[in-house]
Amino acid sequence: MAEFWEKNFVEKQEMWGLEPSKSTILAKDFFVENLVKNILIPGIGYGRNAQVFKENGIAVTGIEISKTAIDLAAKHYGSDLKIHHGSVTDMPFDNYHYDGIFCYALIHLLDSAEREKLIRDCYNQLSENGFMIFTAITKEAQTYGKGKFISKDRYEIFEGVKMFFYDKESVYKEFDKFGLFEIIELDESFPFFFIKCKKTK
Repeated sequence: MAEFWEKNFVEKQEMWGLEPSKSTILAKDFFVENLVKNILIPGIGYGRNAQVFKENGIAVTGIEISKTAIDLAAKHYGSDLKIHHGSVTDMPFDNYHYDGIFCYALIHLLDSAEREKLIRDCYNQLSENGFMIFTAITKEAQTYGKGKFISKDRYEIFEGVKMFFYDKESVYKEFDKFGLFEIIELDESFPFFFIKCKKTK
């Protein structure tokens, strides 16, 4: 995955621009409303979805597999943005407990065991009463059912990119035991579920 990311995406540097995604704005509003002071962003990329949190007084720590993306983040947003270099599948990278976790358009790129581990690892790094928000591609996407069949609802869309497509049933199956309390359908570059969970234990 790391080599694919470097070769096919990061070489096109800033391919998504520098403006935060629609999901990020929603997450920022929610975190500000709920007095979240620090967040972890697994798969932070080159930081375009980090700055809006920082501008609203929220400390940001990231995890990113691509060294090139980390260097771009430093170029655009300064060296004060702490980013752990590594794969989200190797979490945790620190022992800190965060008020919030925001995982954008990443979980559907993982297989079932990796998805389960990521959700559990994120939940374990939440403070009590902390929130985590995931965005995940849905079966409404035009690419659903296209490409090479891997397993139920998972397809290799093009070489090296395997996607799992969620419906509400699979969201409940994977997130319900981790404080799931709201699913919002959201359309931006793809149809997404905006998945909210709260740690209450």
